[in-house]
Amino acid sequence: MSKIQSSRKAQLFVLGALLGAAVFLLVYGIAPLDVANDAFCRGGYVEKDIQQHYAGWLFYRDSALRWPLGVSPAVNAPSGVSVAYTDSIPLLAVLCRPLAALCGGTFQYFGWFTFFCFLLQGGFGALLCSLFAAGTAAPLAGALLFAASPILIERAFRHTSLGAQWLVLAALYCYFSLRRQRRYAAPGLFFLNVIAVGIHPYFLPMTYAVTLALLLEYAVQKRQWLRPALFLGANMACTVLLGWVLGFFYGTATSGGQALYGYFAMNLNALWNPIGVNGVLYSRLLPAQNQIDGNYDAFAYLGLGVLAALPITLTAARRRILAAVRRHWALCLVCCVLTAFAVSNVITANGATLAVLPLPPSLIKLFSVFRSGGRLFWPVYDLLTLAAFAGLTRLPRAAVWAALLAAVQLWDISPALAARHDAMISAQKTAAFPSEMVSDFWQAAGQYRHILSVQGLQADCLHLALWAADNGMTTNDPFAARYDESALASQRQTTLDALAAGTPEGDTLYLFADEGAFLQAVEPVRSIAWCGQVTGPDGAAWYAIAPGLQGQTFDALCTPYNESYPLRLADYTDALWNRGVLDATKKTVCFADSPFARARLTGAAALCADGQEYPILDVDDHDAGWLMVTLDIDDATILWDQELTTK
Repeated sequence: MSKIQSSRKAQLFVLGALLGAAVFLLVYGIAPLDVANDAFCRGGYVEKDIQQHYAGWLFYRDSALRWPLGVSPAVNAPSGVSVAYTDSIPLLAVLCRPLAALCGGTFQYFGWFTFFCFLLQGGFGALLCSLFAAGTAAPLAGALLFAASPILIERAFRHTSLGAQWLVLAALYCYFSLRRQRRYAAPGLFFLNVIAVGIHPYFLPMTYAVTLALLLEYAVQKRQWLRPALFLGANMACTVLLGWVLGFFYGTATSGGQALYGYFAMNLNALWNPIGVNGVLYSRLLPAQNQIDGNYDAFAYLGLGVLAALPITLTAARRRILAAVRRHWALCLVCCVLTAFAVSNVITANGATLAVLPLPPSLIKLFSVFRSGGRLFWPVYDLLTLAAFAGLTRLPRAAVWAALLAAVQLWDISPALAARHDAMISAQKTAAFPSEMVSDFWQAAGQYRHILSVQGLQADCLHLALWAADNGMTTNDPFAARYDESALASQRQTTLDALAAGTPEGDTLYLFADEGAFLQAVEPVRSIAWCGQVTGPDGAAWYAIAPGLQGQTFDALCTPYNESYPLRLADYTDALWNRGVLDATKKTVCFADSPFARARLTGAAALCADGQEYPILDVDDHDAGWLMVTLDIDDATILWDQELTTK
């Protein structure tokens, strides 16, 4: 490569990166670049996921360093879990740990990570487009197309690590560039495949699919199989090595929804369906389409500019398409495989399931390693965008057509860009401590060293994870995408046995998600711990056993477990029951069986609520775990969410 060519590439990359930076700053502003500003992490930008990412980093930053390097012993204690499974960008967490210790105080790297993702998206977008258009203006218009890609905007700061979509663009650039040079390998491609595991494992099948296509086409054309195979083997070995260092293989992960392949699948309308998460529309003209199950996670709206350009491209290049397919046969093959995996065996179109193709349970379990399979369509998505660009730039005045394509695209998706801008501003307004933790009970409970989630994962209560991390606690709850389900269940049973024996640990706060399980465990320890319900302003409740705090009085958000503690219907619903009320008669209600409930109901003549008495006609305990009470009442649904007493 001549110096002139190298200089032009460097110039294009820098200019494309500047466009990416401009998109980032226009949408998100400069606030996320302040490493001491974590309001948007705590506030939950768009949804709660970034709270998990940030909590994972906080636990990891303040826990003892151990091997593998990416493992935090403070989460999923005492075993620990890799920050890869809290989606905390494990490679960056390891590298930023000493920097955070040097800076002290609040330190978040998610803003700068996302900023560089936009820079690299624009830079590699410009390089990729330069392979199909001459000059500077047209490739930069293409770079803007990729820097403002709807799938990038949809993921940035929401699933932070998945903002590194430049990895796919870089792999595609290596593919086309190396193929033109009749080469099968380059250090850059090798490096991409390795660091992908340090950012998010979902990028591995994407970058490796492109790499495999390059190697196969070279091997078949040159009839040389050994060197491409050695390159692939060495690349995979180094990828596995980095994954091991970061803790991907630490422990035994039995959870993670192995049966969810097909749920987060790509709907057949995904390319022209502009509806994003939380109902954000990515189009000024196209209406939202129906989708079902987890189709929302396979968002792949191409944008009006690309959708309009693709038919032009197909028409203009109709005579060259078959030749291009033959020339890039392996890339087309891996694209077909990625698309089939993204659509899955559960084929959906709009609001209907067209077919469910039978797959062996072993394959469902294997495929569910990448349970959000719709994401694997991203390389195909980028190639469709590239095809739209390349087709238009073959027309006269290529730069004008490329600029028009980018302008139409930006005009179309501008409402979504504005909505994401507003979401970032809203996230910045979050208080230092999340509102769910406002009870003064939590201030008193800050003395504990450990939190034990005794029943029911607190995975949806990420404010609790942030609070625990802020207070230097450990938690047995993984707050992670993968963990050892059987080990957690065994540990919880050991905890329940200790509570039943009346021997809780003095430095441990015990939390329950379900009142029935709390009432089963509380009686033996009520004299040596504060026990009761702690409610947040939104009504969400935890049930706590706090050793050493017995006798203390807290605010109105706390209901202590004592003689005045109320009965509540079990929140049980199935085909026959609706929130603890038998549908058939609406006269029978159910309670979780516990010593507390039995003591209240034994010998009682009536249930009381809001000053009304409802005579008890029968108490049935034949269904293990439940107490079914028949009342003299017209419609027991009036007892939903009521605090009940007996008489």
